[in-house]
Amino acid sequence: MKTKVLIAVILLTIVIIFSKYLPQKATESNKKSNLIIISLDGLQAKHLNSYGYTLNTTPNLDAFLSQSTLFTKTISPSSWTVPTHMSIFTSMYPSEHKVINKFSDYDMKTKKGVIANLKKLSPDAVTLAEVLKNEGYATGGFTGDAGVGPQFGFDQGFDTYFETETFGGMDGSVPKAIEWLTQNKDKPFFLFLHGYDVHGQHEPKDGFDYRYVNKPYTGKYTGSKVEQGKLREEALANGGMLKMSDEDVAFWRAIYDEKINKMDLEFKSFMDQIKEMDILDNTVVMIISDHGTEFFEHKSIDHGATLYGELVNVLFAIRQPRQEEGRKVDQLVSTFDIMPTALDLLGINNPVPQQTKGANIVPALKGENVAHDIYIETDYRLYTFKRSLQTPDNWKLILTLDSGKKELYNLNDDPNELKNLIEENPEKGFELEQKLLTHIEATSGQRNASQLGCSPVYGDQCK
Repeated sequence: MKTKVLIAVILLTIVIIFSKYLPQKATESNKKSNLIIISLDGLQAKHLNSYGYTLNTTPNLDAFLSQSTLFTKTISPSSWTVPTHMSIFTSMYPSEHKVINKFSDYDMKTKKGVIANLKKLSPDAVTLAEVLKNEGYATGGFTGDAGVGPQFGFDQGFDTYFETETFGGMDGSVPKAIEWLTQNKDKPFFLFLHGYDVHGQHEPKDGFDYRYVNKPYTGKYTGSKVEQGKLREEALANGGMLKMSDEDVAFWRAIYDEKINKMDLEFKSFMDQIKEMDILDNTVVMIISDHGTEFFEHKSIDHGATLYGELVNVLFAIRQPRQEEGRKVDQLVSTFDIMPTALDLLGINNPVPQQTKGANIVPALKGENVAHDIYIETDYRLYTFKRSLQTPDNWKLILTLDSGKKELYNLNDDPNELKNLIEENPEKGFELEQKLLTHIEATSGQRNASQLGCSPVYGDQCK
């Protein structure tokens, strides 16, 4: 009997010693966490119930946000798609990665230009996808093309990068993402999912039913992308100012809400399918909007040409594996912070700390204060060159480099940025301007605007 026990102990010891040298099947405890980033292009945070909006247009998204950490004061690094997403993927300011317009060079005479591409403009830049791919992750991006097309370098580091039709919605990107996930869910993966569902240049395939429009609407608009484009160009041609009736403004906001409501169903479809795959318990999910959309808050329509809150106050939420209880973080952060934050959450050392200018805001998930100054830029189509600084104590300065115009807002008293205090409070204006100029010199050295011109984004521009 003793001999049998001794033999069993010896065999068990041998198994324990050698088992660590045998291939290990991935388990929840040793498998790397996955990462999903969902970008809802053009979604203004104030149009979400989770951010205080009165209409319940996003019950499915809000339900998910209620089990996430919701950042209520998140600022985008720019006010339109191309520079913002590249800053998210690199944690570099737009003036650093240099992908600031569709073209890096454009000839008005020949109507030809050189597409702005990350690898050509910033050859040493490393993307989040590249870092994760080097860590053994499968990487897949599924997008609505246009401003996140591969021609700009957004496919850098992705094994698979799919674009639907230009300004495509999630009804095109979700099926491809699910197909890819089905093939890659058993290995560590990074999935980037994007859609233009609420963008001005996207129209739902089933048209509009005007569910939120105050009836009867007696105005001339139908909500088409052609109408929206004409309004955008009219505003730019008239110094950023449109003339619209209150009824027309309400109509366009109702169209926007309908798009948001339809997007919510696409979001539900995606979440239902990944829940069936049983991967959420080992997946970090980040949900963002890259910028907002303006609906006459400052007498204009669309986005890109200004840095007001309706464009740069964006959705940002993080759901950690197995998180069920939601919480809100009322600290000033940026989607610019995503890359270093994601790497920390995945337990990966940041290989390019000198590149990543964003903050690691993981401590905020534990209740610590991570609020910091936020710098914002736009060189939209060479129509204007604007820089902005927003501080944790809710002061905001906007400096238009091409005209020298300065705007100072106390967001505590004036959250909609309607009263410029630059003349009333020159000391605060000077303080923030010096800080902003110091930042500009450190990142690009560009204190003055480059020559104004025209760099088209859409085919109907710069004719």
